[in-house]
Amino acid sequence: MKKKISRWIDLFLYNHRNHYPSFLPKNWGVFSFLSLVLKSVFSQVSVNRTQTVSLKALHRRAIIVYASKYKSNFECLFYHIKYKDQGLPFPQIGFDHNLLPWQRFSRVVRIVLAHLDHLLHYKSLPNPYASGFFEKQLLSGKAGLLSLVDRRGFYHRFVRSRRDPLKFLVELQYEITRPIYIVPQWLLFGKKPRKTPVGIMDLFFGSEENPGHLRRWISILATPQKAFVEISEPLNLVDFINEPVNHKRTSEQLSYVLRQRLLDQMNRHHQSITGPALKTRDELRELILRSEHFQDFLKEYAAKGNKDIVELHKKADSALDEIASDYSPRLIQFLCTIFGWVWKTMFDRIALDMEGLSYVKSAATRAPVVFVPCHRSHFDYLILPYLLVSNNMPCPHVAAGQNLAFWPIGTLFRKGGAFFVRRSFHGARLYSRIFSEYVRMLLQQGFNIEFFIEGGRSRTGKMILPKTGLLTILMDAYKSGVCRDIIFAPVYVGYDRLLEESALLSEVEGKQKKQESLRQLISIRKLFKKQHGRIYVQFDTPISLKSLTSQQNQPLQEMDQAEYHALGRNLAYRIINTINDISVVTAQALAASAILNFHRHSFTQSELMVYIETYLDYLVFQNARLSENLANTVHGINMVLSIYCNRKFIEKQKIKDQNNNASREPRYVVSENKRLNLEYYKNNSIHHFIPAAYTAMAILSYDAFQFSASALHADYNFLQEFFKYEFAYDVDKTPEYMVRKTLKAFINEAILIPHPTLPDTYNITSLGFRKLLIFASFLKTYLESYWIVLNVLKRYGRRELVKKQRMKKITIFGNQFYRQREIQRKEALSNVNYENGLTFFNFKGIRGKEDRKGIDFYSEIIKRYLKSFMVQN
Repeated sequence: MKKKISRWIDLFLYNHRNHYPSFLPKNWGVFSFLSLVLKSVFSQVSVNRTQTVSLKALHRRAIIVYASKYKSNFECLFYHIKYKDQGLPFPQIGFDHNLLPWQRFSRVVRIVLAHLDHLLHYKSLPNPYASGFFEKQLLSGKAGLLSLVDRRGFYHRFVRSRRDPLKFLVELQYEITRPIYIVPQWLLFGKKPRKTPVGIMDLFFGSEENPGHLRRWISILATPQKAFVEISEPLNLVDFINEPVNHKRTSEQLSYVLRQRLLDQMNRHHQSITGPALKTRDELRELILRSEHFQDFLKEYAAKGNKDIVELHKKADSALDEIASDYSPRLIQFLCTIFGWVWKTMFDRIALDMEGLSYVKSAATRAPVVFVPCHRSHFDYLILPYLLVSNNMPCPHVAAGQNLAFWPIGTLFRKGGAFFVRRSFHGARLYSRIFSEYVRMLLQQGFNIEFFIEGGRSRTGKMILPKTGLLTILMDAYKSGVCRDIIFAPVYVGYDRLLEESALLSEVEGKQKKQESLRQLISIRKLFKKQHGRIYVQFDTPISLKSLTSQQNQPLQEMDQAEYHALGRNLAYRIINTINDISVVTAQALAASAILNFHRHSFTQSELMVYIETYLDYLVFQNARLSENLANTVHGINMVLSIYCNRKFIEKQKIKDQNNNASREPRYVVSENKRLNLEYYKNNSIHHFIPAAYTAMAILSYDAFQFSASALHADYNFLQEFFKYEFAYDVDKTPEYMVRKTLKAFINEAILIPHPTLPDTYNITSLGFRKLLIFASFLKTYLESYWIVLNVLKRYGRRELVKKQRMKKITIFGNQFYRQREIQRKEALSNVNYENGLTFFNFKGIRGKEDRKGIDFYSEIIKRYLKSFMVQN
């Protein structure tokens, strides 16, 4: 009887007994209709394409096994259908998963018969590990899925000694040369951080992180658009096994270490999406004000100043209320919905650097991220958090100025994660310490932070030199061991058209800044009537503080104060330079540069294109990031000129030929009162051209058509130092390096040609001289501003130039110089430029007419440089 049953089973199975419920074929047979239904349901679940783009390439050269944290047949089914639909390697092998309900009927029969046959022959059920079924399927290119946490699976592995999928993969990797990649991934149904204590819904139906069967199906059917997949960094099993620390470990030990590493990676990735578990405001108050080291500080502070400790407690509590955010994930989600509509209404679109963001997301799994964007507009506070939340990262805690704490904006900002900081800590030791303790707590809890290293919005369009106060607080926290690392993420946020343009430029002209208020907030409604072009958001490679300090000659804790401050200053300038490097050059910025640098008062578009093409060739050679509207340069510039005409920045001239017919190509003239507006947009990209401007200026001041590269180093070094309060530069790159790099670009543009016989010698081409002036013109505005400042210092004594009067005298003198045509550019009448010029000359010991020697020295140099532009006029 047993033999008859066995022969009948052989006949039905065609002698193939490898049928297991843990394998899901590509073709579902009669269940194809069900597959289509589920495919439609799952279609609204988002998968990050930036994260999946490498999976196809990886699959061609490696075996892929996906890993989920919790065991779920639903997830196995989801990944199978979703990934198959997207053309990705999809899991067909579910290690220790029972997928029998989803098999077609004929396959269910074969699985049952195969198991019955094995039971009859061997008195046990078949094992896909022992039979080599899993190995065969993986080697044939099929992907698998395993879970890392499963109570029943742990019991089977630990108590009943069943095969561990990770141990199986480790042993398989020893036998084959093809690498196995384990790809951790999450299917999440929300972005809310975990709360303490756990809610009653979570107790009965599971949490958002690990929902029960009912909650999972209800979530996917009711609100599939809220669900999303996040893929973590794949782990190469070959590299893992070859780590020196793993050489002496057994496969059993390796599987345990591997499981812990994957779990740690997945937990950190989950936190990088939702943020750390939220504590109540009172819990955070306890953490800060009741901490041992703060209490020690308070006692010492009270003793030294003979102050009442109870009164200090009140002041500390009040200061913390002034500073602290009131983080509300629910309100953040609501605001993101509102601002999603706002951005679509006011802007054409947001050009987001998804590749750069993926690097930041990967870094966020290792440590808290401190986002450091440039600061152009109040909208910067809103755009970056919106984009992070929209791309499955938690809203960071944003350091905002105390000027924005007015009602109702202050309340909304606090709920959105903003914490407020005074402009100055001078004389406020208690406040300063509480602020530091608050930042320390944020890092300790694992929150991401955002702050503006420039301190305030740029009034000129270019980066302001860094303010290192908050950066020092962050470094101090890391130094004291609050967190394992801090990741700094430089971010560029730029606009085709700045919303607060008129208000900022009025401050440059010397008018008083208007205090932010509810009335200003209401006036924003006018902006909804206009389109403001694109927003550009770019990310650079994140900077690890741990990695940076490990490159120093000695540990952070052993540095003296001067070395420690130097490290902080270098980090600040590195961030500033990085933001400059990743900034996007727009058609608006390029057109503004060409218009203001043009050598005549009026111009045609074709004449302007000579300048623009010269700049564009240089930018391409330097691998600068260009906006989309420069893909077709002529069309892009034509659109910008039309916009500038509508905004009255430039005006069309009505010019007729000899026959009294309108000229074919219109000429444009710059509106003198709008030059400062154009200067702002020119400055958005000026940093890309500064090395070329310094080099061109050095060549022109050499006053010869043949020169050696080494002859330029002194001038380049001088200009770099002279304008150090205007333009940040990389201290690690010497003038010699920058000159060499720029000369290569000039040779590429046919501005220079190397001498055929003399080494290190170059000749200026016939067209090269004009192009050198095109680059050097970027410095003319600043030279004229500094010339005005120097003449005021030459005329007045130190006692006459008290702080309140000196800017007034400089402004009067500048306007007089402009009327008398001693300077040509109205944009040189800038209070910001005056302030920077004063700072430089004061740094050099020049504070009035008593410092005649220094004044004469710099007067001669500025005159020599300005003389180079005489040929243009």
